[in-house]
Amino acid sequence: MASIARLRAGLPRTHKIPLVRSLQTAADSTQLQEDASHSEPFSVKLHEDSFRGYKTDTPDLELQVTKGGLLDMYKQMSVMRRMEQAADALYKQKLIRGFCHLAIGQEAVSVGMSNVLTPQDNIISSYRTHPFAVLRGGTITGLIGELLGRQCGISKGKGGSMHVFTESFQGGHGIVGAQVPLGAGLAFAAKYQEKPVATYTMYGDGASNQGQVFEAYNMAKLWNLPCVFVCENNKYGMGTSAERSSSNTEYYTRGDKIPGIQANGMDVLAVVKAVQYTKDWVVNGNGPILLEFVTYRYGGHSMSDPGTTYRTREEIQRMRSTQDPIRGLQHYIEEWGLASEEELKKMDKDAKAEVDAAVEEAKASPFPDDSQLWTDIYAEGTEPPFMRGREREETHAF
Repeated sequence: MASIARLRAGLPRTHKIPLVRSLQTAADSTQLQEDASHSEPFSVKLHEDSFRGYKTDTPDLELQVTKGGLLDMYKQMSVMRRMEQAADALYKQKLIRGFCHLAIGQEAVSVGMSNVLTPQDNIISSYRTHPFAVLRGGTITGLIGELLGRQCGISKGKGGSMHVFTESFQGGHGIVGAQVPLGAGLAFAAKYQEKPVATYTMYGDGASNQGQVFEAYNMAKLWNLPCVFVCENNKYGMGTSAERSSSNTEYYTRGDKIPGIQANGMDVLAVVKAVQYTKDWVVNGNGPILLEFVTYRYGGHSMSDPGTTYRTREEIQRMRSTQDPIRGLQHYIEEWGLASEEELKKMDKDAKAEVDAAVEEAKASPFPDDSQLWTDIYAEGTEPPFMRGREREETHAF
């Protein structure tokens, strides 16, 4: 198992990225406290170790932000965490059944990406995707309803945790790594149709060793597709550390001729900067690029995994206390005088109330009617005259 020292910042082997950033000068900080408005941009400087590059330069460390933007990201991360914590509680109450993979601790990735990309850009991922579904056009009620198998669910209660989609989110996919070539296909379609959009094809450190991932790399580079391959490296697969399953844990270097960027996935501002950089890269015709977010999940791989048999509770607590993305952003919001501790606590309270209300609304929704079992199998307008059922004689007309 990786040593605790190497896990202090959640990064592979000897590389560490502290969750530290600063205003350009002390005078900037004082001035900001006096006259910052919601929409007035100001510059912050990311820590010098926020990025590493492979066959490419790294993003510069200057980032333009606004008070309103920072507070919005704080609220979004707080709401996403409350939502996942609610899912955890509902699962333990046996109201959610089957598979359920939570992203508690990884909120900076989904929130940072969603604050840069447009609805026209593509995001396709595996199955730890609840926040993406909500941030990309869904609702908390729709997500919780889907987990509960209710009619109000994003997929009408028929997909569950591993199959959530919106018009701006191309889905959670249950087969490990299977979405990566699909993402390359989305990028191919964008290039073929000459659309200036980026496709973010996401997978985890566990899926990084799947053969179809490397096949997708090859085709994407061969055709110079506008595809960002995103490895969400949370340090552990199902029951084992990344270093026990991968000979090379620097996933941003594994694209052969494809350049790569590694970014601190526990810092929402580093995520924002990395996504800005990689989107510009692909839409400007430079071909594919790899982007590794080094992050950390506080819970197990899924609800059936306690998450403590292959790492220590002390390690988890150390990450919570030193690298938490929400508390890190809170520290700088307070330091820069953008909001008080009391104001942020109220935002946390409002986030809980919003999620609690959505849970009750979802629980009040009925289960799908049995007649709906045979609907939504095909895209609207492409259905055959009937579907054969469980036996040869059983048919269901559309």
